[in-house]
Amino acid sequence: MEKATLLDWYRQMVLVRRFEQKCAELYQLGKIGGFLHLYIGQEAVAVGTIGARREQDHVITAYRDHAHALLVGSEPQALMAELLGKATGVSKGRGGSMHLADVNRNYWGGYGIVGGHVPLGTGLALAEQYKGTDAVVLCYMGDGSTNIGYFHESLNMAGVWKLPIIYVVENNKYGMGTSIERASAAPDMSTKALAYAMKPVKVDGMKVVDVYNATKTAIDAIHAGEGPQFLEVITYRFEGHSMGDPLRYRTKDEVEKWRGDDPIGILERLIYEHKAAKKEDLEAIDAEVDKVIQEAVEFAEKSPFPALETLFEHIYADG
Repeated sequence: MEKATLLDWYRQMVLVRRFEQKCAELYQLGKIGGFLHLYIGQEAVAVGTIGARREQDHVITAYRDHAHALLVGSEPQALMAELLGKATGVSKGRGGSMHLADVNRNYWGGYGIVGGHVPLGTGLALAEQYKGTDAVVLCYMGDGSTNIGYFHESLNMAGVWKLPIIYVVENNKYGMGTSIERASAAPDMSTKALAYAMKPVKVDGMKVVDVYNATKTAIDAIHAGEGPQFLEVITYRFEGHSMGDPLRYRTKDEVEKWRGDDPIGILERLIYEHKAAKKEDLEAIDAEVDKVIQEAVEFAEKSPFPALETLFEHIYADG
């Protein structure tokens, strides 16, 4: 792996981490409303998969969606403004945390219904196949989505029609409603994937290089005519399901154990092993990212809320 790539991934992962930490702070101050689902601990998943993505490839995910938006190239200022409900946001202040979208970058969002976006991602893949392009869809979901009917229907269609889609299960070991006992071992997705003629690939989601390599292999397999691909990426989020339930169903010892495998720390050690940078180089990147985040917050706070007269701009009257 090239040194420049490792440093770029480090910057991306720190950007996601700092962005999410600032979001938590703003939420506690009452400046972000609604629900807020943080990605802290899972950064290597989005960075590694999107690192293998090409510009024409599509990205669609569930409600833990800030990282994916940042990594496809959405401006941090516009994303932060969206979270604060401002008119300068990527969705003009109408989407908020769970419904980010940036169609100019083939990023279709953020969806709040568990598993509800999976058939939409499958539809994107069908459209690309119909048009005869070589574009691929990265469709992300949590492990809780695999018990939803949409999941099975979508994989069935993709398997039968050999659609150009990669289903990425971000298995953070806590599907909604999961108990500590169930979380002691990651649910096995192999049977579910094999039922639809897909070769399941289990990936260490705390290691960005492993995630990148698996995604690149999956994209190559689609281009080779092997049909849809299935990645189960084992990861761990350090925060609660949302800001409403921090550590409600987990022990502090469990979280601290996983923090020893912090994906940013793993990448930092790899950078030192490859002599790609020194400590002061990474500290400089940290400082640069902090400045970007601060500018994003300042921009968002100074931006106006959507004007009242724009309330019905996107309502279409029948006839």
